[in-house]
Amino acid sequence: QVQLVESGGGLVQAGGSLRLSCEASGRISSEYTMGWFRQAPGKERDLVAAMWWSGVSSYYRGSVKGRFTISGDNAKNTVYLQMNSLKPEDTAVYYCVASSRGTYEFDIWGQGTQVTVSS
Repeated sequence: QVQLVESGGGLVQAGGSLRLSCEASGRISSEYTMGWFRQAPGKERDLVAAMWWSGVSSYYRGSVKGRFTISGDNAKNTVYLQMNSLKPEDTAVYYCVASSRGTYEFDIWGQGTQVTVSS
């Protein structure tokens, strides 16, 4: 089964940018859905962005539309989340996820990477 490893988190000032990377241990099938969740302290995990690996379509949570971009590099088996105009409320642990069924039911999770946005 594919395993996911995130990187790229860190501390950034409000208005800054970060790019998260998620490298898969195996080849990501075109049938997969890839995405990013986040979880802030004391809050539920929320889906931030998702894309079908075939590139058909993508999804963004309303609060990040226009600021975050999900993309993938098939040759590198890597998914990215480019985050611009970051806000303190974007502070959370970000998890890379995959659905082997090509749905929103994500059955593969990475270990998470911390993103902290200071005001």
